[in-house]
Amino acid sequence: MQTTIKTMNAILEQQKAAFQKNPMPTLKERTEWLDAIIAMMLEYRPKILDALNTDFGTHPTLQGDFIEVFGMLARAEYNKTKLDEWMQPSLRETDPSMHGESSAYVLRQPKGVIGNMSPWNFPFDLTIGPLCDMLAAGNRVMIKPSEISSACSELLLEMINATFNEDHVAVVLGDLDVAKAFPALPFDHLLYTGNPGVARQVAAAAAPNLTPLTLELGGKSPTVFTPGGVTAANVADCLRIKMIKNGQMCVSPDYALVPRADLENFVSLAKAFISKEAPDYVAGDDITGIINDRHYARIESILDDARTRESQIEQLTGESDAAARRMALSLVVNPSEDSLVMTEEIFGPIMAVVPYDSLDEGIAYINARERPLGLYVYGSDKALCDEVINRTSSGGVTVNGAALHASLPGMGFGGTGNSGYGRHHGIEGFMEFTNPRGIMNVDPAAMAIEIAPPYGETAKAIHQSMIEG
Repeated sequence: MQTTIKTMNAILEQQKAAFQKNPMPTLKERTEWLDAIIAMMLEYRPKILDALNTDFGTHPTLQGDFIEVFGMLARAEYNKTKLDEWMQPSLRETDPSMHGESSAYVLRQPKGVIGNMSPWNFPFDLTIGPLCDMLAAGNRVMIKPSEISSACSELLLEMINATFNEDHVAVVLGDLDVAKAFPALPFDHLLYTGNPGVARQVAAAAAPNLTPLTLELGGKSPTVFTPGGVTAANVADCLRIKMIKNGQMCVSPDYALVPRADLENFVSLAKAFISKEAPDYVAGDDITGIINDRHYARIESILDDARTRESQIEQLTGESDAAARRMALSLVVNPSEDSLVMTEEIFGPIMAVVPYDSLDEGIAYINARERPLGLYVYGSDKALCDEVINRTSSGGVTVNGAALHASLPGMGFGGTGNSGYGRHHGIEGFMEFTNPRGIMNVDPAAMAIEIAPPYGETAKAIHQSMIEG
């Protein structure tokens, strides 16, 4: 299904006109919109799980429910509980000597019509999740989901059309031409979730309209095992997060920094965990298929490159099944710096394991690279964990866990530097998609007007008092 550029422009004009008629929706209206999302997700749950299986070839039911369905209910419910508080004016101080009884406050005003370019790896989480924030903020929304996850995108169109009027929330579908035209539309704000390379093109397309952007990008999220942190529980925890979507997750642990003395133990603990807990991972029900053959070949090329460099590759699970796009989970141990596994975002079931000789060296290793979306630290020594956090930069951090900061409805999620800018989730999402409109009600008796011409004796007296301090 392909939406024409003419249709996209028409939808945008409809939404802008509708927003002008109701530029400050009430708490009741916004709550009803969030309730509509909750009802929609529950009604379409079976179809959502089927669509995920269709696009990925195989997709765990529990993973679909935990993240793509019930995770959206949690975000909508959280916003409902906080919305009254967020919509209240935020008072600002005035100077009684100059402003008398004037009052000042900031009111969060809806921005208007927001565009959302969502990705294929979490087609509902990264579409409906931000929608919860955008609607809580009082906006109209146009969504361009990924053409790669076509079954999920077509279902999103069906769901949204059945739940919202087109002048409120709309979905447009299409390939590269639509994807290029979408960010060039004169939105009042635009969210793009994807990779830094495409983000630069999105930013360039949005620039002529001065469209404000939220860019949620990926990168190579490091996991630091501090001295003493390589334990069976910690290694298992890290691998379990890596297994979500079979590594096709922007906050997936990309590489592990491990004390050199613990390198062999790390590999042994990883093997033991998989052998005991997931021996049939590739053939079982808990694996997510790689999204398509092209991505499968890209991930395989990363392993092929490591093989040509005679890197130590530890395949933790059973053999891959290319026909079913079921890919084995592997470690690349002590890879060369110029290998693909260390220069590209993996976005698949491979994790590099990099040894370090001192924590200073490990921290320097992180800081020598682009700022990541996530940073994960394992260890029982809080001082060492804090040192890693305080001496590095990242979009978010999880301590003694990986990526879980991104699952909290009340914690802003986003990147920094090459991993993006801006936030959604919770109050940060509400603030991201609203305009902080400063409003002042002036006391007619306030002396502040006297500092404007024509200047009289009062202005001269004020001036003199300023000079004298």
